[in-house]
Order: sequence, then structure tokens, then C-alpha cells
Amino acid sequence: MSHTYDRDGEDSFNMAYFGDHVHLATFNQILEMDEDGEHDFSEPLVFNFFEQADETFENMDVALAAEDLDELSKLGHFLKGSSATLGFTKIKDSCQVIQQYGHKQTVEGTAEPDKAVCLGKIKEAINTLKTDKIDLEKTIKKFFGIEDK
Repeated sequence: MSHTYDRDGEDSFNMAYFGDHVHLATFNQILEMDEDGEHDFSEPLVFNFFEQADETFENMDVALAAEDLDELSKLGHFLKGSSATLGFTKIKDSCQVIQQYGHKQTVEGTAEPDKAVCLGKIKEAINTLKTDKIDLEKTIKKFFGIEDK
């Protein structure tokens, strides 16, 4: 699918606008669950994810301040799963970094025993994650025909 339709059936959004934020085949599987061109299934699912992400970010900030690598790994794993289900690639990738360094491992799986290095990599990933979420949410709102207030 190279495009989708807004609520009025107008061809108004090119899926290429998602860039590398979204795995299109996965996201299209979610959209296929909608009926009659309406987004009654996909839209609430996606926006619930964004709310869940914001709550997870708050928990990540607390865990980062406490230097709790185990909790950071769990939170990264949690958000990675839901972002992967929706096809939100960049978010999933940052969550993978958080999960791995929370286990004191590089993304490649080799040991990283230095807690300060791990916390630094996690902090970078959280910052990237928050920026990518904001960018993706703006694009998703355009996709669903929702105006930013």
C-alpha cells in the first residue's frame, strides 16, 4: 500500500512520509483490522501506545535517576514489544538499546561491565526515544487526519 485514505475517502497521505519510523508491512497489518475505511480499531490502538510510551518515559526517568539498570531493562523490553507490534521501528530500536545496556550488554550482546557507560548509553537512547516519539506522533496525527492543537 503506497497510500491510505482520510476519513472522507480522500487520498491525502503518502505512506513514505513515515520514513524509517514505521515498518509499513507491520503497520498495514494493523490497518487491515479496520472496517469500512474507518480507523475504529487502529487509531485508538496507536494513540493508547503513545500514552503508554509517555508513562513509560516517566518511569524510565525515575529509574535512570536511581541508576536502576534492571528496571530500565524491563521498561525498555516492555515498550520494545508494543512498538514492534505496531511497526514503530525507530522506537523499537532505541528500546532495544535500553534493554541491552540495562543488562550490561552492548546491542551486539557483548558484556559491558562499566555501569557508567551503560547509564550513558541508556540516557542517550531515552533522549532519542522521546524525540522519535514526538516526530512519529505528529506524522501519525497527520495520517489519521487529526489536527495538532
